[in-house]
Amino acid sequence: MKLHYEAAVDAADTLLHNHVVNQIWDREISAWAAEPGTPDAKSIQTRLGWLDVAHTTAPELSRVVALANAVKSEGIRQVYLLGMGGSSLCAEVIASVLTLTKDSPRLTVLDTTDEQTITTAARQSAPRETVFIVASKSGGTVEVASMERFFWSRMVAALAEDAGRHFIAITDPGTALQKLAESRGYREIFLNPADIGGRFSALSFFGLVPAALIGAPANKLAGAGKVMADGCRQENHTNAGLELGAFIGAAIKEGRNKLTVVLSPRLASLGLWIEQLIAESTGKHGTGALPVVDEPLGAPDDYGTDRAFVAIATEVDEPDPNKLRALEGAGHPVLRLTTRIEDLGSEFFRWEFATAIAGAVLRINPFDEPNVAEAKEKTKTLLSAYSASGRLPQPQPAAENQAVTVFSKKFAGGSPADVIRAAIASLGSSDYVAFLSYLPGAGEAQSTIAGIRHQIRSRTRAASTFGIGPRYLHSTGQFHKGGPNTIVAFVITADDGTNTEIPESGYSFAVLKRAQALGDAETLEAHDRRTVRIHIKDAKEAARTLGDLFGEALK
Repeated sequence: MKLHYEAAVDAADTLLHNHVVNQIWDREISAWAAEPGTPDAKSIQTRLGWLDVAHTTAPELSRVVALANAVKSEGIRQVYLLGMGGSSLCAEVIASVLTLTKDSPRLTVLDTTDEQTITTAARQSAPRETVFIVASKSGGTVEVASMERFFWSRMVAALAEDAGRHFIAITDPGTALQKLAESRGYREIFLNPADIGGRFSALSFFGLVPAALIGAPANKLAGAGKVMADGCRQENHTNAGLELGAFIGAAIKEGRNKLTVVLSPRLASLGLWIEQLIAESTGKHGTGALPVVDEPLGAPDDYGTDRAFVAIATEVDEPDPNKLRALEGAGHPVLRLTTRIEDLGSEFFRWEFATAIAGAVLRINPFDEPNVAEAKEKTKTLLSAYSASGRLPQPQPAAENQAVTVFSKKFAGGSPADVIRAAIASLGSSDYVAFLSYLPGAGEAQSTIAGIRHQIRSRTRAASTFGIGPRYLHSTGQFHKGGPNTIVAFVITADDGTNTEIPESGYSFAVLKRAQALGDAETLEAHDRRTVRIHIKDAKEAARTLGDLFGEALK
């Protein structure tokens, strides 16, 4: 890898001149312009354990591998990972990218409050052939706690006192989840180093335990990460994490904050992990990078001056080389990276270190998430209102027809399409569109939205992203609220049509998911973001309804 982007070269030279690489490894808070005694200083000092995670987890790897062997020998065929954000996405990447043996258990990541997804998983699981990994750094993540109570009640009904043998916890020491797992008699409890933040936890127990359970080589993943970590100690331009971080940071400072990640098809799932790492770490105090990870690559004229491109090739596959050359020739910054599939662990560490470097370039703390808690508090308030009245508060609509109702404080019109049209017309040269979907279950709507995104880019050159709620709340949600105010957000909801109660809560998954959608829309509006909520009256017709609505708006 060699930097050709002049601003990135200058940024890397400045970092090297100031010995920032050594500062990071020496855990000096000054690398991120933090002052002693401040909240930033505390959060940085307590979240740098990822730097030496290879050493702290090494003594426990034999235990991890032994558990995996035992689970396989007992006939476990399905592993469900209940987690959110960094606690789940790494495992999803590992399961998708690595070649696993056919007789290994299958992994399903459940990072949702969607009733259809959760109840379908319950119907398809054979209790004695299933293991649940409950993963939460804080031990109190509402989505994880809700799913745990639901699946625990079903497993107890099926297996009685043997239920605990089918549950594994990964959490920090002293959390409510640790206490719960002990009281329920979970099979194993892995206590992760407390000084590792969720999105920097890929090479900790949060990534290695599920990887081992599905037959992935946990030792090799950890070993590849250590090799990259050793390389990221270098105070020169051979430091892969430094070069990538300098590129990201320099691009942001030049207004090229839409980090468009172009991936080899084999690495496609890596994009979601990169998205949550970069967006949540840098999207604060009015700055940051928004990764665009699932957008087909276009021609140079399809993009404005707010783009920078990072392409990751494997040893056998380079994504869109001709288009990348055309983009570079037109003056767009392009950074090409290569990796080997078997070195996936090194890619995790490269991006983690690059994120720390980008934070140093921007002089921000990349380890906190100051705006994430806001939507959580809004959700709690809405659920309290539901408990008191039996219904969630509903704002006045901006427009309505037989198919949809739209809500917006920023835009008005005679029809729902008029509101959408006004929102799209407000896009400026560095703005972007976020589709934030709380639609029930998997369906055709996502492919319809992909087509709409392409139309918007063709017309406006604006970048766009797609996030599934509540998953995105733990990734791009931080950037949407804490980054620059350049978003036009379409929050999409529909009635789930089911009512599956969450044990010990007093509400259903459908109510929780709707409260999360409403809470995030309110939080976006509180930050003066241009927000439109689109409520589809017939969820089964979501794809057609969205196609018709945006088709009319984009005429």
